[in-house]
Amino acid sequence: MEGRWRVSKWAFIFASLMSSYMVLDGAEEEGGDGRKGLCSTDLTTFLPFPYSNLPNMVCHPLWNSYLLRYSKSKDNEITIVLSTIYTSGWVGIGFSRDGKMLNSSCIVGWVNQEGQGRIKQYHIKGFTPSEIKPDRGELPLTNVPPYVAVQGATIYLSFQLKFNTTLKTQPLLLAFSTKPPHHHRLTVHQDKTTIYFDFSAGKTDDSSSGVESYSSPSPGILKDRRTHGTLAVLGWGFFLPTGAILARYLSRKDNKVWYYFHVPIQFIGFLLGVAAVIVGVSLYTKMHVFFPAHRGIGIFLLVITILQVLAFFTRPNSDSKYRRYWNWYHNWVGRICLFFGAVNILLGIHIADAGQAWKIGYGFLLGFLLVTVIVLEALLRLRRSAEADKQHPPFSINSIDREISL
Repeated sequence: MEGRWRVSKWAFIFASLMSSYMVLDGAEEEGGDGRKGLCSTDLTTFLPFPYSNLPNMVCHPLWNSYLLRYSKSKDNEITIVLSTIYTSGWVGIGFSRDGKMLNSSCIVGWVNQEGQGRIKQYHIKGFTPSEIKPDRGELPLTNVPPYVAVQGATIYLSFQLKFNTTLKTQPLLLAFSTKPPHHHRLTVHQDKTTIYFDFSAGKTDDSSSGVESYSSPSPGILKDRRTHGTLAVLGWGFFLPTGAILARYLSRKDNKVWYYFHVPIQFIGFLLGVAAVIVGVSLYTKMHVFFPAHRGIGIFLLVITILQVLAFFTRPNSDSKYRRYWNWYHNWVGRICLFFGAVNILLGIHIADAGQAWKIGYGFLLGFLLVTVIVLEALLRLRRSAEADKQHPPFSINSIDREISL
């Protein structure tokens, strides 16, 4: 009965992780390392016309994960689609005369508690929430209604403006908050910046040849993203699971060789996990993004892996009455660490839009490890069952006959 429960337990974990992988894999197919893949996203699948069809689109990264797409016409009409990574709260872009927030007009988008997208123009008359007026502003919006959509982990703010003269260099205000507006009143932003953007780089839609412009994102950020992901996959996705497999399926009471492999492998996995957290904190500071689930799980993993290392130094002797409880704690905390480590790697691949290579590569590694665990667990159950039968041979009528004859 216990053997069947353990096999069912591993089968459940396998099914849960693989279903999570397939869900995240299907959530976004727009691959690519960095924002260049996002520039080629098919907007027709979730944005209405005219935002879904931008003639001679210009695509530029602005700040952190903010990406600006726009298309100009010969009569000074400009169609804008602003996208950025989104989890909660609001995202905004403002147009200012002098680069300052006061007296600027902004387009703000968010998703409310009912899961409905909202997008409004705001006029910044002051610095308190009551002085930021919804449905007011000086932006020359056309009759085409603004539109907001969330696709995967990205929000898209779409609106169309018509100016009297050609729009050239324009101060843009970019800001976000993790808390949604309350009764259409904006909450305090978590971060903001001002940039000066040259809209004259685009071509009008009557030009003979289209143009798409793309500026590569910061090489430092891309390098940190790859480093963070590689360290996490190696630490929590390979070394720690491998060390746990050695301890469970190769351990013998009369042979401690497994132990001398288990300890260094786990220590290497721990160091790689800590390094992944350090790079992740640096990346978070540079990008100013907010992923509460990914960040929270990462901190949780860091804490319990530190506890596992501390437990190693406080391990009771094998003949201690507390050793049984220490084993129970060490084993189950380790399993929890491995489970959430795999979940967080999948979540990180998803929110980073890491591309098919990362998804397929880690999917193969995860599947291989879980199949290996299931096979070894079944063999372990059979071996223990055979050992139990040798220690307690089955009841035999012949043995009774021999005793009677004696």
